[in-house]
Amino acid sequence: MLDLLIHNATLPDGRKNMSVAVQDGRIKEVSASLVTDAQQVIDAEGQLLSPPFVDAHFHMDATLSYGLPRVNQSGTLLEGIALWGELKPLLTQEALIERALAYCDWAVAKGLLAIRSHVDVCDPRLLAVEALLEVKRRVAPYIDLQLVAFPQDGVLRGPLGPEQHMNNLKRALDKGVDVVGGIPHFERTMADGALSVRLLCELAAERGLRVDMHCDESDDPLSRHVETLAFETQRLGLQGRVTGSHLTSMHSMDNYYVSKLIPLMAEAQLQVVANPLINITLQGRHDTYPKRRGMTRVPELMAAGVNVAFGHDCVMDPWYSLGSGDMLDVAHMGLHVAQMTSQSAMRQCFDAVTVNPARILGLQGYGLEVGCDASFVLLQARDPVEAIRLRANRLKVWKKGTLIAETAPIMPKLHLPGRPNAQA
Repeated sequence: MLDLLIHNATLPDGRKNMSVAVQDGRIKEVSASLVTDAQQVIDAEGQLLSPPFVDAHFHMDATLSYGLPRVNQSGTLLEGIALWGELKPLLTQEALIERALAYCDWAVAKGLLAIRSHVDVCDPRLLAVEALLEVKRRVAPYIDLQLVAFPQDGVLRGPLGPEQHMNNLKRALDKGVDVVGGIPHFERTMADGALSVRLLCELAAERGLRVDMHCDESDDPLSRHVETLAFETQRLGLQGRVTGSHLTSMHSMDNYYVSKLIPLMAEAQLQVVANPLINITLQGRHDTYPKRRGMTRVPELMAAGVNVAFGHDCVMDPWYSLGSGDMLDVAHMGLHVAQMTSQSAMRQCFDAVTVNPARILGLQGYGLEVGCDASFVLLQARDPVEAIRLRANRLKVWKKGTLIAETAPIMPKLHLPGRPNAQA
């Protein structure tokens, strides 16, 4: 007898009246109108069954710290970085763990079961690293948490000096951090930025690790470190294992240069994470009108075969005072900023918070195919477009066949003249 049978489900690829059979935490069968015995049978009633949401770019060490030690009055990226510098000496491991665990609870309720979080390694105590490694251990039964060693102050520019910052980064990796990070556009010069890309990619290649760099998070069209990142990816044989996050300078680059750059990125199998909520908020701050949107060229990159995901980036921290862990909110903003309003493009936006980031993280057993983990979300929507439009209610969330969260269906009542107790 099966452990779980979900029938009458709609899948993201458009198939309807589908049944998903679960045994021992894995998907045993996916077929139309399967009839068999199961300990638990769920009628999806035609609603959308999706693999879990995945966030390929987040800062869990800073989340829920909004207002500490003060509010970002200008709302700019640079004031946010300065604020984080003020907050770091005041951090405690206990507070970091408490805020991160609270956010993970939010995430589970939203069907977000895999997160890649950057963690600042510029503090010699590695306080945030220790805290998030503990969080990773605690949430492992329900969230796949992948950590990036992120030299927030610049690995060459930081106040402790290049040797100490590289040593901190290596110590973080030795402790179990998964991915090598960087921030080349924040180094003192373009040359130092390019050098940091080379040094960090070489470190990743030596250790057999993935790379995810904050890259060209700027309105400066001459911030072109993604070109160097693509070059180093090919030189070191890291194809498919390197991600450029943000890439907002591409929004401001001239089209001729981009016509050269995107094929180089595709050739290197570079992966990309745009962060719509944060990019639209922080970029274009020096513009009067017209104001640049700031987000990288998502449709053009996708058309070239580049794997592009959307990340949440920040929730209630020095850079962003809003957010709730809802990846459909991220997809909704990405759709609007990129003007991806065709039916196929809107479905691509759904992919950008599910299957695309799962590829970036290298998740094993992800998906709705036979043999995959029985981890999925039942949404109160009939298809991916409706899910984005409504930021659909998560009816049920499973992790490896175990129900870990559920929310009652939303049935708003309307009080209209002549239509008592009407339901929307």
